[in-house]
Amino acid sequence: MQRLLLGEVRTVTVYPDGRLVEDEPLPTGVGILPGSFNPLHIGHVGLAQVAGAMLGAEVLFEISVRNVDKQPLREEDIRRRLAQFAQEQPSPPSPGAPGEGDTGVRVFPARVVLTDAPLIAQKAQLFPGCTFVIGYDTAARLLNPVYYEGEEEGVRRALATIRAAGCRLLVAGRLVEGAYHTLADLDIPAEFADLFQAIPEAAFRMDISSSEIRAATADERRKTEDRGEGTSEDMGAAP
Repeated sequence: MQRLLLGEVRTVTVYPDGRLVEDEPLPTGVGILPGSFNPLHIGHVGLAQVAGAMLGAEVLFEISVRNVDKQPLREEDIRRRLAQFAQEQPSPPSPGAPGEGDTGVRVFPARVVLTDAPLIAQKAQLFPGCTFVIGYDTAARLLNPVYYEGEEEGVRRALATIRAAGCRLLVAGRLVEGAYHTLADLDIPAEFADLFQAIPEAAFRMDISSSEIRAATADERRKTEDRGEGTSEDMGAAP
């Protein structure tokens, strides 16, 4: 992992048994679900299962140690997030029949790929032939010129890079500022529309986000401290 943080390798594949494999090629056709997973939640699990069923292929999770909008991850943060993937996770119910099962696709314990590629176009160059499983918000950032020094042509160059790598994008809807948005709401250059495929709302919709979970956890911690009960950190428990 240190070699990735130092820039000596581009990827590290982390297996559930703890094995680390540097710069391991991935099979053509696999799905990759990128994210920060801080924390991993049932929405991620459900999205991976639905995408796996649609693709008929394994879906791996990907964490970039560098981020466009945030500070690079520390090794202790990376290890904490990886620990979430080494165990079974609860399966969400099928969208049309709550409580009646799921897609039948098992994704945990899961393989996770660590990279130094914060942008989808950079990830595509690392994993040619894969399908990226992303939410509406990530797709909107991919198409936003702000991330390309304000240049519309930068968006086209990024999409051309994704195409040249033989990659595709599977897009799930997301609740953003109280409104549910899907692939149909995105302004995609016509010549690149074939790179994108929507995950139907009927197949997957979970209005949950890691940021909401973090906010709720922080609020509960404050309430606990206000009651004078202390926290797990105060008591010396592992995070």
